[in-house]
Amino acid sequence: MTSMRAAVERDRPIGVFDSGFGGLTVVNALRQRVPNESVLYFGDTARVPYGSKSPANVRRFSREAAQFLLSRDAKLIVVACNTATAHAAAELAAELTVPVVGVIEPGATAAVAATRSGRIGVLGTAGTIGSGAYDLAVRRRLGEPGRVYAQPCPLFVPLVEEGWTDHAVTMRVAEEYLRPLKEVDVDVIILGCTHYPLLSPLLQEVMGPDVTLVDSAEETARAVEGILSELGLERSADTPPSFTFFVSDSPHRFREVGRRFVGDLIGAVSHVDIDGFGQHMQRLASP
Repeated sequence: MTSMRAAVERDRPIGVFDSGFGGLTVVNALRQRVPNESVLYFGDTARVPYGSKSPANVRRFSREAAQFLLSRDAKLIVVACNTATAHAAAELAAELTVPVVGVIEPGATAAVAATRSGRIGVLGTAGTIGSGAYDLAVRRRLGEPGRVYAQPCPLFVPLVEEGWTDHAVTMRVAEEYLRPLKEVDVDVIILGCTHYPLLSPLLQEVMGPDVTLVDSAEETARAVEGILSELGLERSADTPPSFTFFVSDSPHRFREVGRRFVGDLIGAVSHVDIDGFGQHMQRLASP
């Protein structure tokens, strides 16, 4: 009976939530890193973007998303939104009974391991950069000699969602955004938004081969792999994994745009209203 219960625990899906589409790069990374795992994805497309919302609202949205995924039997929660990670991941980890993985700490760890000069750049949305979360996470690991240079890149998300990942306009925008980081000679750049991995070839071309790009989605998947192994929660390979997608608005648009991120992995997309979901859970601490 004990072994049967353990098998059921292992075969539960990984829950991933994001404010919209960007977390699909995390799903893609999970598919590569832990190919036997099933994934539940929730995109809060009715309330995107989180970056323009107050920290208190971001925490509420994150609590509702996590509780929805838990109601669908998730064995681990991935906070695939950088803003939600900055404002809510620590509180969720303290409240929930399953492991919680955000996208900031894995990226910061990888960046510090990769730097030779101690000069690290961070690209992100205005909300993520404004939170200072990457700056704090990197500085905790680098120590006093290190320098962190944060650059908000608000135009990257709409360009990616438009499918302009290798467009001349995107190249011009990238050159403008990256110029300050080139001037201070960073040798590592954290892609601090889960949309940005789709721009990796273009960003690498702008920065040159001597600069390492850290994909926070890939590093998050690596962290998930380690946790599943440590806790003995790896899914068996007896049956193919499943990928299930939920959104809070516009399933058709999510399927259309989402396929630019993960291809035909997205089939049916279900609409769900999670406003007020999980009100029984203790409120996350206010700022």
